[in-house]
Amino acid sequence: MVIKKDGKIIVHPYIPNSVPEVQEEMLKVIGVSSIEELIDKVIPKELQFKGELGLPEPLLSEYELKRHVMKILSKNKTCEECLCFLGGGTWPHYVPAICDEIASRAEFLTAYAGETYEDHGRWQALFEYQSFMAELLDMDVVSVPIYSWGHAAGTSIRMASRITGKNEALIVDTISPERRRIIENYVEPHVKIKWIKHDPETGMMDLEDLKSKIPSNTAAVYFENPSYLGFIETQGKEISEIAHDKGALVVVGVDPISLGVLELPSHYGADIVCGDLQPLGIHMNFGGGLAGFVATRDDPKFVKEIPYRIFGLAKTIVEGEYGFGDLAFERTSFMVRETPTESKEFVGTAAALWGIVAGVYLALMGPKGMWEIGKTIMQRSKYAMKRLSEIEGVMVPRFKAPHFKEFVVDFNATNMTVKEINARLLDYGIIGGIDLSRDFPELGNSALYCVTEIHTKEDIDRLHDALEEIISGRRKR
Repeated sequence: MVIKKDGKIIVHPYIPNSVPEVQEEMLKVIGVSSIEELIDKVIPKELQFKGELGLPEPLLSEYELKRHVMKILSKNKTCEECLCFLGGGTWPHYVPAICDEIASRAEFLTAYAGETYEDHGRWQALFEYQSFMAELLDMDVVSVPIYSWGHAAGTSIRMASRITGKNEALIVDTISPERRRIIENYVEPHVKIKWIKHDPETGMMDLEDLKSKIPSNTAAVYFENPSYLGFIETQGKEISEIAHDKGALVVVGVDPISLGVLELPSHYGADIVCGDLQPLGIHMNFGGGLAGFVATRDDPKFVKEIPYRIFGLAKTIVEGEYGFGDLAFERTSFMVRETPTESKEFVGTAAALWGIVAGVYLALMGPKGMWEIGKTIMQRSKYAMKRLSEIEGVMVPRFKAPHFKEFVVDFNATNMTVKEINARLLDYGIIGGIDLSRDFPELGNSALYCVTEIHTKEDIDRLHDALEEIISGRRKR
């Protein structure tokens, strides 16, 4: 990389191909005379920034640059330093050491798709991941991981539209605000979205509102279970019956770590199940350890609409021997690169590494382990709700419903904002819940708290004591 500053060419000694002579040769090969000409060919001039960026002097020492970045990172309050009750899509779960060990292996960590020296090992690992997820979900077919739950939900809704030939989706209004924006972006203009109200007392879907809004051109009804706000939607069977009676498919977004204790979506009528793998052995990574999945039954009309790679078993030329390879490759945009196939989504780089990690996690846990961790999470979140409800002016949980892992804490009677409370909690070394006042204004001054298997009784009691002191106005001891 060459930077021109005040007419002087600056070469970074630790960045490849930054020598001017090398760049000139590369530009000559591709048929342009300068970097500026190359940019002009791909970015219209009216979109190009004409001013100065006002950047500081470049750091030519790799050590100086590292030190500069570490200084910036040190401003963060991490979950290693603080007790974290923040969830909402990226949750604090324990990551077994073996997950990191396998994830760091060179054949998984550094190799990229299409390389013969690594694909068969990676394909087998992903086949095993798909098998474990299929068993966990009690579904037949599971895609390789994609970017996120929001991405998977958007894909699932578009799949439903292609399968049914209809162009409308009904979605309950308690889903994650981030996923809401991703879905809206992803399905437009092909699918129109209508929002279904929730019951203000229980948080669950308003079935009467669903019945009044579901027309014959509805492709899918989508809801999340457990919901973004933590409560468990116990009306899954009724929702599925209403949807199916109108010829619509049911898409359920799910937290996979809940499935050791909660009823499986496929058992109450889900046609497509999606969600995120982050709870299954993947670090929070400052909000970036995400990987969506899509699962369906083994029905050709469903499977052919999954636009992402699926790995299966295939016979080899050796009698009795099997290998691993792409299933129904013609479904994907890999088959015809220059044009999208049958208006499906384009397949790009996916989060395959996280699928391998999730497979390791599920193999380690087994059915009994998934039941135990689900039970532990429910018990500890129940204890947290009980303890926090003892604080004067605090109502927990906000919704009268069973909960899993997350719950809404209502601070409306405290005369303090969630922003103020969270700022004070940091003084106690605690990261508080998500402020819901912007995305769910009807809840007023409320926050979404998360309790998982990592939170001990002592941790929860510590949160209780800190909140009680903050709200009562007493000083921190």
